[in-house]
Amino acid sequence: WETCWFKVELSIPPAWAGREVHFVWESDGEGMVWRDAQPVQGLTKEGEKTSYILTRSLKESEPHSLTLYVELACNGLFGAGKGSMIAPPDPDRRVTLSKAELVVFNRDVYELLVDLEILLDMAQLLGEENQRSFQALYTANQMVNVCDVMDPSTFPAARDLAAAIFSQGNGESQHTVHAMGHCHIDSAWLWPYEETIRKCARSWVTVVHLMENNPELTFACSQVRCGVVCGGLGLIPVLWQAQQFEWVRSCYPGLYARIQDFVAKGQFIPVGGTWVEMDGNLPSGESMVRQFLQGQRFFQEQFGRICSEFWLPDTFGYSAQLPQLMRGCGIQRFLTQKLSWNLVNSFPHHTFFWEGIDGSQVLTHFPPGDSYGMHGRVEEMLKTVKNNKDKGRVNHSAFLFGFGDGGGGPTQKMLDRMKRMSNTDGLPRVQISTPDQLFSVLEKESSQLCTWVGELFLELHNGTYTTQAQIKKGNRECERILHDVEVLSTLAVAQDRGFQYPASQLQRLWRLLLLNQFHDVLPGSCIQLVVEDALQYYTEIRRAGAQLQEEAVQSLCRDLLQPEAWSTPSTLVLNTLSWERTEVISRPGPDGTETLALVTVPSMGYALVQEPFVPPQPVAVRKQEDGSITMENGVIAVCLDTMGHLTSLQLLDSGRSSVPDGCYANQFALFDDVPLYWDAWDVMDYHLETRKPVTTLLKPLEISLAGGLRGSVKFSLQVGKSSTLTQEIILDAMCPYLRFLTQVEWKEAHKFLKVEFPVQVRSTNATYEIQFGHLQRPTHWNTSWDWARFEVWAHKWLDLSEHGFGVALLNDCKYGASAHRNILSLSL
Repeated sequence: WETCWFKVELSIPPAWAGREVHFVWESDGEGMVWRDAQPVQGLTKEGEKTSYILTRSLKESEPHSLTLYVELACNGLFGAGKGSMIAPPDPDRRVTLSKAELVVFNRDVYELLVDLEILLDMAQLLGEENQRSFQALYTANQMVNVCDVMDPSTFPAARDLAAAIFSQGNGESQHTVHAMGHCHIDSAWLWPYEETIRKCARSWVTVVHLMENNPELTFACSQVRCGVVCGGLGLIPVLWQAQQFEWVRSCYPGLYARIQDFVAKGQFIPVGGTWVEMDGNLPSGESMVRQFLQGQRFFQEQFGRICSEFWLPDTFGYSAQLPQLMRGCGIQRFLTQKLSWNLVNSFPHHTFFWEGIDGSQVLTHFPPGDSYGMHGRVEEMLKTVKNNKDKGRVNHSAFLFGFGDGGGGPTQKMLDRMKRMSNTDGLPRVQISTPDQLFSVLEKESSQLCTWVGELFLELHNGTYTTQAQIKKGNRECERILHDVEVLSTLAVAQDRGFQYPASQLQRLWRLLLLNQFHDVLPGSCIQLVVEDALQYYTEIRRAGAQLQEEAVQSLCRDLLQPEAWSTPSTLVLNTLSWERTEVISRPGPDGTETLALVTVPSMGYALVQEPFVPPQPVAVRKQEDGSITMENGVIAVCLDTMGHLTSLQLLDSGRSSVPDGCYANQFALFDDVPLYWDAWDVMDYHLETRKPVTTLLKPLEISLAGGLRGSVKFSLQVGKSSTLTQEIILDAMCPYLRFLTQVEWKEAHKFLKVEFPVQVRSTNATYEIQFGHLQRPTHWNTSWDWARFEVWAHKWLDLSEHGFGVALLNDCKYGASAHRNILSLSL
């Protein structure tokens, strides 16, 4: 991930006067041309950007000798892997510079070749039944006959033949394609965050350079993608999320100033509204609100407006809560394309209203080309029209073009192709547009649109709910830490006007957390170096969050914390949740050892614990003759066998057992995990056929706390060939649930560990917590839509209930889950 620098001294021959001169550079690594201490052109072989235009027509007054610098990265568009596109970095990879030349570019030949390409594509793709294909074919044939490659004076006549057919216009009913360029730059994926900063600069300076040489064009750019809207005569950039703009503002101020100039001219159009293109499932509701808050605030401050469209083309599913959050943040329009990746069911719409769990609706559009990386070819335009599933309802659609994922963006050739298709009979109309223009016309045509209610579930990449357990744990813990800091700091401000609310510190920590929620980081679908960066950010949030929390508590409870304030030893206990809680806590005793206490603390408040109160019924723990252990606290009673299986769980008031006879709950199971496509992303339904219960006992169940305020037992298992699992099962006084503290030393490859809880409840739907609400999903596999959700995501709980009775499975750091028939399963 290092870069090296080349000093390039150029001397243009005087004989090239009047000619177009390019500096050509071809290498395996991405590069950036610098001139007069400013970046001027990105170089990416895979992105068809291998030259820098020195002059369009060499004049005597122009400098014939000049010095350039090329910064060459040791990675390509898709990182530094070996072999396939998606691969971890190869430490032995070598980067080769294969060409560095000063050349004369023949613009007339280039234009002829683009003409012929469009005509031949029309001839091949419009079909024999379409007379337009033959017109294109015969025109191309005439051009070849007229053109003498050795005589440039014949070129204009050949081009006139092409122009004649391109100028034959469409009818009024023809479909209109709103071409929008795209420069999808993942903030981290096969490369670390630091490399993304350079990718942004390489991509965006290229687009700015395109604009300067196509003055009729407008431009759009993105945080996690560098967007450009184009068609007909021009290019319109679409500006998305904020984090990458902040990077460029800090590291490339000259480039950022040029971007701001285009914003002021109305050529740069912000779209998106979030800090990064986050994962659409796993962030909490508050995190999603902060994504929009930080993003919209940045756009307002930097560009004078907030975004009215939300663009999230490449995340792995979309929570049913998003429509409500979008509407609450001033956004009524949504664009994505990822559901075209569904493995089982084809999504039935491209333009529709999406309705969230509260009834909020947003106008949603999926580009019918099912891609955000089009190249402006005839084949792609025809697919956009043919593939549109809402024909008759709407007659407009988006077309996203430009090299992406690793950056790159649109090219001059893409623009030139689409200029020829702006209004050509036989092809859809291709017009320069903006997201606002597209959605405005879709809104006018929306009276016949269908409505999709609930989540947009991606039937692929289900493994991302579980991949990289430490990242998942860090995200959940840091969300909780920032919540607590804000609650305590707000209470401190309310009580003491002298307390300084840590707004700037919290913004810095939130932005670190939001950055890690990018859709290839939080899901775990990134290289090891990115994981290490993410874990460091979580460590920093924990450290700084703990300090801010301590400062808020010191201010809020200053008098209570004075040693002389109380004659007997006491413990201050705070509750940052919005309901009263009675729980057993651990606190330091007089001799430094941990002691237990049962406390009741009011909502959003605190309590001083001096003499802990005694529970109405202490926890009783008993070992049976067969080695099993029972625990009871007056609320629930449980029985565990020597393997740690939960053989009985009773809610005493109901007298009803939650575990079916002959079944084991808390059953660990190991599955083979060999997906069809990508290890970090996917788990396939056929993995369920490979289930193997974990049965190798290392340490049998033993009592670790004998009861009173708390009872607990411990055991250890061997998982697979080399992994171990240790679990402590805890029952506290007055507590209506059983806790499982589980630690796994994981050393398996291509295996998937889950824990299962069969319950004595019958329901056709299970309930899962999502952001600020819950969602029901079927427990049966009646249809392909049902069984495609064999592995789903949830936040802190899933629940299976029937009238008057139910069982919930809670967690503090997991997201992958399932409920099939009566078995609740948590993916570990």
